[in-house]
Amino acid sequence: MRFLYTLSILIYGLAIRVMSLFQRKAALWVSGRRKIFERLSDFKKSSSAPILWFHCASLGEFEQGRPLIERVKATFPEHRLLLTFFSPSGYEIQKHYPLASLVSYLPLDTPWNAKKFIKTVRPERVFFIKYEYWYNFLSVLARNNIRVYIIAAAFRPRQVFFRWYGTWFRKQLRRITCLFVQNELSFRLLEHHGIKNAIVCGDTRFDRVKAIADHPRHFPEIQKFIDGHPVIIAGSTWPEDEELLIRFTEKKSVGLRFVIAPHEVHPERIQSLIKRIGQSALTYSSLLSAGEVTAEILIIDSIGILSHLYQYATVAYIGGGFGKGIHNILEAAAFGIPVLFGPHYGNFQEAADLIHLKGAFSITSEDELIRKAEELMADPVKYKKAAGAAFSYVKDHTGATDIILDFIQTIQ
Repeated sequence: MRFLYTLSILIYGLAIRVMSLFQRKAALWVSGRRKIFERLSDFKKSSSAPILWFHCASLGEFEQGRPLIERVKATFPEHRLLLTFFSPSGYEIQKHYPLASLVSYLPLDTPWNAKKFIKTVRPERVFFIKYEYWYNFLSVLARNNIRVYIIAAAFRPRQVFFRWYGTWFRKQLRRITCLFVQNELSFRLLEHHGIKNAIVCGDTRFDRVKAIADHPRHFPEIQKFIDGHPVIIAGSTWPEDEELLIRFTEKKSVGLRFVIAPHEVHPERIQSLIKRIGQSALTYSSLLSAGEVTAEILIIDSIGILSHLYQYATVAYIGGGFGKGIHNILEAAAFGIPVLFGPHYGNFQEAADLIHLKGAFSITSEDELIRKAEELMADPVKYKKAAGAAFSYVKDHTGATDIILDFIQTIQ
């Protein structure tokens, strides 16, 4: 099985190299891994301080692990942090993250890369966030008796670990020092298959979004754009979401403002969206230098500010629900904002929970979107109930970081 796994990794790497000839993101993936071991070697030689290694697939996982990264750094100030990413969308945004002594890409998970990486870095402890199971790395770490933690893991019966052919994959899970899982379902599923190294801690995302909501950045230009009007903030949208939102904007609800933050913000994507909306749209970068603003629709063409913008929302719409699945709804809920999203939310427990609590609502068409948003904005009692449910849900689920940190400090 290891041979087949490694072969699939090599095929994946070859495919990415071919794609890099045509796709910018793939090109960044390839170029970012050049001379990676030279940089790692220089990093290791630059200090004798012990190293704690955090690995995230992309930006979302980084934000999920960020509360723990910050607490670990404060708890172990003499240690250096190595932060690695698999995807350019995480690395390119966080490559200057100040708490990390080095931010790097993760080499492709081959036996030789894993062996060389661990031999070069020699980390004291390793933290993989959520879904990162790189089996050659895990194997080398286990052989070197290096403690490995999976943070905020979530397991479902249909995953490869629990299939009829999943014996080899389950074996790798047993090598991990501790699996910090989000819920009892994950814990029981692991226990049923003989995996005893799990602890239920909850999801560190709640700690992160609560911290942002408690201390948000402020944006005077956006406050001026909103100018006291009710506002729909649509975050991480895809074209399918935007078709619904554009029809909503065409309704010309009196005084209503729209802020749309597409999931991808490269220039072609932003220009395409503006063209579809028409002259009533303004980009955030243009807003910064604009004088009098008459537009009613603002397009966010910057990365890294969306989670703070929900403070200005009356109602939030989260994209992805008409595709593979919704994006982060907790960022809006943390501010006590009712949340709307499309029908594809089945793999997201927080979505089901908030729907049950009536703090979130799933819609299947533009008519439903308009009706539910207007209903919430027109009924103060219903709005207050939804907003309170969203806020309380996030507040009641914080604390995962404390549980993980207590365990780490106890197991020296």
